[in-house]
Amino acid sequence: MAPNETRPESQERTLLVTGASGFLGWNLCQVARRQGWRVVGTFHRTPVTLPEVLLGRIDLTDFRDMKEMLRQVRPDGVIHTAAIADANFCQSHWRESRRVNVEVPVNLAGLCADREIPFVFTSTDLVFDGEHAPYREEDPVGPLNVYGEHKALAEEGVLARYPLAGVCRLPLMFGRAGTRNASTLQWMLREMRAGRPLRLFQDEFRTPVSGETASQGLLLALERPVHGRLHLGGTERVSRYQFGLLVQEAFGLEQARIVPARQEEVPALAPRARDVSLDSSRAFQLGYQPPSLAQALQVLASPPTNDPSPFQPQEEG
Repeated sequence: MAPNETRPESQERTLLVTGASGFLGWNLCQVARRQGWRVVGTFHRTPVTLPEVLLGRIDLTDFRDMKEMLRQVRPDGVIHTAAIADANFCQSHWRESRRVNVEVPVNLAGLCADREIPFVFTSTDLVFDGEHAPYREEDPVGPLNVYGEHKALAEEGVLARYPLAGVCRLPLMFGRAGTRNASTLQWMLREMRAGRPLRLFQDEFRTPVSGETASQGLLLALERPVHGRLHLGGTERVSRYQFGLLVQEAFGLEQARIVPARQEEVPALAPRARDVSLDSSRAFQLGYQPPSLAQALQVLASPPTNDPSPFQPQEEG
């Protein structure tokens, strides 16, 4: 069957998710499976196992391997989540960051364009400078660090190569995760439960969402489909300190020692933006519906069920 050939309605559509071992990819694979997709996920260095998800190892920087992957999988849609997301690492390893965070998504977008495969690229709120929030899709970018710069370059490259691609900018994310792909929530809970002082910025603002919510937004962007940029932030602008207080309340950790801090008190290799809150009105109008932070955290604080979900930890291989 050729990549563009119409499949029988009874046959499952195939979604290719790059970066399935990462926090977002791990969540996305499970949400997509629950929505009826046949899911194929990729990983590079970190093996992962997920119920009813086909997984394979690939080096996405190898163009020939990436081309062969598409030939074999014949996906009906591709969502690219694979990236080097550690801003401090990118700052000191800019060549590797550019290869993975710029060249790979642009090449993959080109291959999908050639085959007319719907494609969604995951970007970040860190493409903005943090001085003019809340940011809309058409606002000018001004990244402060290498990671944000490379994501901004990738956005331009992806859309130049495939104007029908979707570029989804994501905020700070949280949620349950596998054993090797934790979010900021796992670090917070570990420190709170240990009774160690948890210093959180009161002058850094984001519009966080859970991994499940972000995944639902990505699938919405793929299926609508969305062409161009789309913001998938939450409905609430909060500081990291305020978010920590919400976590403390949801998980009943009265003993937690949360200490307000300022960015200037914690030096970092990669410069940090002050406020990259996203205006996601466009996505809301399309049907993107993030729950409140309190609701999302309450779900996470509840005992997991036996049903596979993005909020239930799974063992990895």
